[in-house]
Amino acid sequence: MKTPKRIEPLVEDGLVDEVLRPLMSGKEAAVYVVRCGDELRCAKVYKEANKRSFRQASEYQEGRKVRGSRQARAMAKGSKYGRKEQEQAWQNAEVAALFRLANAGVRVPKPYDFLDGVLLMELVTDGEGDVAPRLNDVDLHPDDAREFHAFMIQEIVKMLCAGLVHGDLSEFNVLLGPDGPVIIDLPQAVDAAANNHAFSMLERDVRNMAEYFGQFAPELKYTKYAKEMWALYEAGKLTPHTQLTGEFAEPEDAADIDAVMREIKAALAEEAKKQALRNAEDEPKDAEPTPPWMR
Repeated sequence: MKTPKRIEPLVEDGLVDEVLRPLMSGKEAAVYVVRCGDELRCAKVYKEANKRSFRQASEYQEGRKVRGSRQARAMAKGSKYGRKEQEQAWQNAEVAALFRLANAGVRVPKPYDFLDGVLLMELVTDGEGDVAPRLNDVDLHPDDAREFHAFMIQEIVKMLCAGLVHGDLSEFNVLLGPDGPVIIDLPQAVDAAANNHAFSMLERDVRNMAEYFGQFAPELKYTKYAKEMWALYEAGKLTPHTQLTGEFAEPEDAADIDAVMREIKAALAEEAKKQALRNAEDEPKDAEPTPPWMR
């Protein structure tokens, strides 16, 4: 097929020999199968900001570093230069996350290079050499669902130990390779320590896995891995080899929201009563009748 314009620099630099076919086109990028020597790889071509629908929500960008104060000011102002820098930072986030997680032993596609908005990485295939399917496209035996769920929980633990939360993990961005699940699509990965939304994103990632695999093994829907692993992470006790139970006992002194609201309402009612009494005391009293001898 004709080489897409965005991939031409990789061909010129000898990183890609031939573009074979398009693989998929999503909300943020188009992916192509390419030949690099004797290997098949994939090239992820990021769409320009004005040509894609995925919103770079502020909660994902919180805690991300930028190159300098000039770039940070431009991004905050939303100037043309700032939008370009923001776009570059968004793309770099996935590249950095892939290298970071691959080095941490997390099962992600191996990244090879990144040039001019094109990420060159491993092509994940199934056992027969075809492109691996997404989890969403497969039916699982209950035992396989339990095995894959346990594997994904351990991968999420490894990610958290590496300081990252996927932020958008679901059955749509996990491929099923011959050796099990492979996590993909990481431009929205967040820094677990620097992002105030990290726990809520982690909880959503874990819940998405439980709900998907729970279709085949219903008991998985009732596990509480997110709170368990986050508590260990905050305490500095989480390691890539931590064996979780899926259970989490809320602290006994955890606030009872209903009870707190009742106390607040009672306090407000009591204060309103006291204020009414104070207002009554401040009101001028009727004058005493004037004695006859003073008239």
